[in-house]
Amino acid sequence: MKSVRFFGVHRNWEGWLGMLLGIATSLSPWISGQMDSQSMMFNAFVVGLMLFMFAQFEAANLHRWQEGCLLLLGVWLGASPFIFGYSGAGPLRDWHFAFAAITIVLALSGFSRTGI
Repeated sequence: MKSVRFFGVHRNWEGWLGMLLGIATSLSPWISGQMDSQSMMFNAFVVGLMLFMFAQFEAANLHRWQEGCLLLLGVWLGASPFIFGYSGAGPLRDWHFAFAAITIVLALSGFSRTGI
């Protein structure tokens, strides 16, 4: 019975974690020192900004479409190293894989709370 209640409660820390992920994603090319191309940097900045924005929406009022957008952003962030050509090596690839995994897990956990 506790698992049902756990999934039925909106937790504020998830919104804050999403906003932190957005900031970290936006700054990740500069923090990792891997600023190889402008398109890669622009992608990281825009995805991070969108993660931050949707996490703010989620913190204010949770809806299913917000979780869907976070899920899509997580998948896009995980695919970005292959799309923008930095999947070979480097810390940025690892950071983006980790951020993508955390974002996807947060989005999937939110789907169980929004209802159908």
